[in-house]
Amino acid sequence: MLYREVGQYKTSYAADQALLPILQDKIGIAVLLLIAFVGVPLTASDFTLNSVLIPILIFSLAATGLNLLTGYTGLLSLGTGGFMGVGAYACYKLMTLFPHVNIIVFILFSGFFAAAVGIVFGLPSLRIKGFYLAVATLAAQFFLSWCFIRVPWLYNYNISASIEVPTKMLFGIAVTGPTATSVTRYLVVLAIVAVLTLLAANLVRGRTGRTWMAVRDMDLAAELIGIRLYQTKLLSFAVSSFYCGVAGAMLVFLYLGNAEPSSFDINQSFLILFMVIIGGLGSLLGSFLGATLIWGLPILLRHVPTYFGLSIESAKVDQSTFMILGALIIFFLIVEPHGLARLWQIGKQKLRVWPFPY
Repeated sequence: MLYREVGQYKTSYAADQALLPILQDKIGIAVLLLIAFVGVPLTASDFTLNSVLIPILIFSLAATGLNLLTGYTGLLSLGTGGFMGVGAYACYKLMTLFPHVNIIVFILFSGFFAAAVGIVFGLPSLRIKGFYLAVATLAAQFFLSWCFIRVPWLYNYNISASIEVPTKMLFGIAVTGPTATSVTRYLVVLAIVAVLTLLAANLVRGRTGRTWMAVRDMDLAAELIGIRLYQTKLLSFAVSSFYCGVAGAMLVFLYLGNAEPSSFDINQSFLILFMVIIGGLGSLLGSFLGATLIWGLPILLRHVPTYFGLSIESAKVDQSTFMILGALIIFFLIVEPHGLARLWQIGKQKLRVWPFPY
């Protein structure tokens, strides 16, 4: 009975179309952000921050980028890992060329390089779609992975062919490198993800988002009502690649600390795609739910049995994770194509009318 909108009257169209039209949602988001920015840094352990929260936030941002392209525009992409790699290597080169510039600026600016590459590899979407577009983006993934290995200039001719992250300071506090604390890196990642998620939420609710969804539902009808398909699809590729590029830069500079070309291979692309499928296509919340489930599942399989005096080998944990994820993907594709986000939406709707029948 607490989640009711009784007495909350909307007197304007803007109020009715607000991002959070219900007071309880505003309070819930405020409490969630307060816990995330204040409670978690004060109480969470280094393991929780380094191994759970930071990667979940980063992969949630990457899944958001793919969801903007696949979930909202209907363009299937298998090159997410490659676009994340473009952002990571672009940030590394910018940091090398301009060592005195704030690293946060480079992390955000690297997304524009990924967006430019995304536009180039998004050109086939102007003529093909569906399975053939997926194959085209898969070719982009393999080409970018080849560049990460065969172009020594990208990693400054390092013998190990890897990106090494030095210590960078922000207001006298180490943000990257071995001396950066987990709390600092967590707060930076959280701030970037929160801002970009808010930007994406407003983007999909506006004119741009409506044109994307029109192209997704029926591109021929969208073109007949005046939507320019070429510009719309390329913009979707650009925005999606921007988010993936920023996520890739954060993955290296704020989580891994160093990276090899294998960090952005085809497995990374499939991992992000699975997050979107399980979380829910066309839902920003689904990106976070899918990333949380997929990243947290192996952690739960490793640590939950220890509370009962049991232990599972790492190989069995990996195998069990693949089996469970495969079953979940089949389940959601057949039973609930909109994923966990739809289940959350149904639960909220039932809570709003409880105890009356839904």
